[in-house]
This record gives sequence, structure tokens and C-alpha cells, in this order.
Amino acid sequence: MWSEGTINGYKYWIKHYENGSEFGIDGGRVSKLQIRKAGTTRDLCNYDRGWDVEPANEVMEVYQQLLEKYN
Repeated sequence: MWSEGTINGYKYWIKHYENGSEFGIDGGRVSKLQIRKAGTTRDLCNYDRGWDVEPANEVMEVYQQLLEKYN
């Protein structure tokens, strides 16, 4: 299932499942996650069955909120 939204001015797209897997973040339910500052194209976090761009300090709060909700 795909979800998207905005938290504190950061846009996110997240693919999550009902059960965790080896491909999820820390073995969890999130298999894809992308976070950007709204209105920009530069990824501040990008996970696609593995880290392409680990979460930048400026989006760590958003990242943690998303993991609490979806992972």
C-alpha cells in the first residue's frame, strides 16, 4: 500500500505492508520511503529495499514519526 503526505513542510511517499520483511527498514513493514522538502526535488531520505540516501539530520523527526506510524 502506498501512502503520501506532508509533515512539517516535508513531503513523503511511503510503501508499507501488513507484515514486516527482510526488505523493510529494520525488518519492518516499510519497503520504500522518500522524503523531500516540499517544493524541491532533492531527496533527504530514500529507502528502496535498502538505503540510497540515509535520513539527513533535518528530516530525522519526520523519519521517526513515519516509522512509528507505518513500520
